[in-house]
Amino acid sequence: MAAREVFVDTAGFLALWDASDEHHRAAVRIKNDLVTAGRSFLTSDYVVDESATLLLMRHSHRAAADFLETIEKTSAVRIEWISPDRFRAAASLFRRHHDKTWSFTDCVSFVTMRELQLRDALTTDRHFTQAGFIPLLAR
Repeated sequence: MAAREVFVDTAGFLALWDASDEHHRAAVRIKNDLVTAGRSFLTSDYVVDESATLLLMRHSHRAAADFLETIEKTSAVRIEWISPDRFRAAASLFRRHHDKTWSFTDCVSFVTMRELQLRDALTTDRHFTQAGFIPLLAR
């Protein structure tokens, strides 16, 4: 069923969570279209960490805490936890691509998506295109 899943990146969470984000309307529309099409959502614990941290820095502790509470309670997003093997694979990918500005969290996302055979990501991040994925908010 993994092919039906869509990876949600930090940029996707922020666009969904923050009504003032320039991609908010598109993110909500795409999310609703994906739900209607029977697609489900997946992210990693690293993306949850990065999203909560950015909400704290850009908004408030309350926004970050609300995000975490929602993520903990929802069945709409499945969290993939980063194992030691995924960590090592992401570190290897990061070291090999010194010509890119990919974050380590990006590399963790790419390793996870490849392992689970995912192509689509709810994100605006062009790094996903560079890595061979389809960023649904970059269109």
